[in-house]
Amino acid sequence: MTSEDMTSYSNFGVVGGGAWGTALAQLLAAEGAPVRLWAREADVVVAINAEHRNPIFLPGAALSPSLVATGDLADLAGLDALLVVVPVPYLRAVLADLPAGDAPLIFCSKGMEAESFAFPIDIARAIFPDRPLAVLSGPTFAHEVAAGLPTAITLAAADVGLADALAQALARPHFRPYVSTDMIGAEIGGAVKNILAIACGIVDGAGLGLNARAALISRGFAEMTRFGLSRGAEAETLAGLAGLGDLVLTCTSSNSRNFALGQGLGRGETAAALMADRRTVAEGAFSAPVVAAAARAGGIDMPITDAVARLVAGETGVADAVQALLSRPLRREGR
Repeated sequence: MTSEDMTSYSNFGVVGGGAWGTALAQLLAAEGAPVRLWAREADVVVAINAEHRNPIFLPGAALSPSLVATGDLADLAGLDALLVVVPVPYLRAVLADLPAGDAPLIFCSKGMEAESFAFPIDIARAIFPDRPLAVLSGPTFAHEVAAGLPTAITLAAADVGLADALAQALARPHFRPYVSTDMIGAEIGGAVKNILAIACGIVDGAGLGLNARAALISRGFAEMTRFGLSRGAEAETLAGLAGLGDLVLTCTSSNSRNFALGQGLGRGETAAALMADRRTVAEGAFSAPVVAAAARAGGIDMPITDAVARLVAGETGVADAVQALLSRPLRREGR
């Protein structure tokens, strides 16, 4: 890829007006660059354009006037690249309505599609077999990125030239993308860490202590690694920013929506009540049953993921789930 190509991605669009989509749009627009953001919610579009705020999903963040919101996907036609930040259960329908073109799609959502066990890039390949694809994933809280705090993240694409070009275009003094060619590893790390963050929140909410949380993070990372390697991910990716790095962030802070959901479950609240607020998009709650089913289908042992799936579905209580984990047969570490 030539040096001219390396600077060709300058006009970005963002598909999805939640907290993460808004934060990424603000990152790109902070220095006055024009950015278009599509949001499904009409009140989000109005607030961004009239007040330069997103009080529904990213309250407290002042947004650049060069960030323009729209409710019409057709307004994203002709842009250089699109960052897709749509929850996985709705992704296929939104992608089907995207305007035609060859602009790269950079996937920032985390999870698997139910029944198909497809990750975002799998869904995209089925709809756009010839379109360039990439994955952006790593340890990030939306409000910190919007505020310009230091952040490092993985930018993965099968074509290393594309990955380099996109990383150069997205990079800011405080936002550093590290390039990888392992898209599946980046997606698996993002999907599984959200589930484990719910588990760590449950430990915290139930008052089970820091020893239990540390053990859960360690054993959860072993689950992530088993699942990832079984699907072709690279161990280096899972041990990097998109895997272990994101796992540590979301498993240790109530700023994580998944961790906060787990805290509520640990206190005895129901998942339905905790997720009734439309601002609460805990992707791990949708991913847990899908990843658990995919693991069972592939013969992969993921007891923590399975326990979270049953807790979110209301099929078991915290005490029973913990007892089931503690009563598992002893084994050699690393298995």
